Amino acid sequence: MSTKRQKVALVTGASSGIGFATAIEFSKRGYLVFAGARRLESMIKLKEDFGVNIFKLDVSDLQSVQDAKEYIIEETGSDYLDVLYNNAGQSCTFPATDVTDDQIKQCFEVNVFGPMRVVREFIPLLIKAKGVIGFTGSVSGIVPFPFSCTYSATKAAIHQYAAVLRLELKPFDVKVINFITGGVKTDIEDKRSLPETSIYNVPGIQTSFDERRQMAARNNPLPANEYARLVVNDFENASLGGPLNFYRGKMALFLSFVLTFVPRRFVEFALIRKFKLNVVFDYLRNKYNSK
Repeated sequence: MSTKRQKVALVTGASSGIGFATAIEFSKRGYLVFAGARRLESMIKLKEDFGVNIFKLDVSDLQSVQDAKEYIIEETGSDYLDVLYNNAGQSCTFPATDVTDDQIKQCFEVNVFGPMRVVREFIPLLIKAKGVIGFTGSVSGIVPFPFSCTYSATKAAIHQYAAVLRLELKPFDVKVINFITGGVKTDIEDKRSLPETSIYNVPGIQTSFDERRQMAARNNPLPANEYARLVVNDFENASLGGPLNFYRGKMALFLSFVLTFVPRRFVEFALIRKFKLNVVFDYLRNKYNSK
């Protein structure tokens, strides 16, 4: 008589916030959970309190990803992976005119190339388990938030990657889902300052820049554990014919509706007001028109 196999889940970016909370939620539901992140010490509680297997993982490093695959196979004694949650991410809140090559590369390495790399390396295990692949997308991938060109571009890229991956993996019965995430109580805020040489360094910019960086924290974000509960439900209910995108977190569904049905000029007007950019834009318009 065969025994039922324990399901295996891998969560990346699990040192805090969404990844940390989701690893706990999977563990509570009986999964054998592997949680990876660059900061091992931040995940000690996952191991001690919830029995989660923790290990160092840098999704921007191919060898680190390949080592993670071998580690999971060794620990489980099999080559099954039922859930892959690509959650590792990095903010980049800078104007397009100020972001450096290194900042662009790092953001794309973690937010886009990393998940693509992890999927490619782990796909044999997911095919064998007929598993589910999920991605932490963002409303920033559909809403033109100011000073978010680089981060928004990475999230828009991962949305489309998930959409095409879903189609390609249908013959293998592997499901793909994408979480277009709104406000969640995490520590993802980019705390780096606007460069002194920025062309936006004009009267009023500090107020606007702070408003943008603290957008989620100031708008009653959803607690990470509540977000995790919804996300794990979505993983467990995923089906080949089911939805691709799930709108989770504060304002996610509303913002998607706005971008679909409201003319873009009105959206841009609202964003300028929301982030108190009127003074900044008027100053810049007068300064550069006078030249």
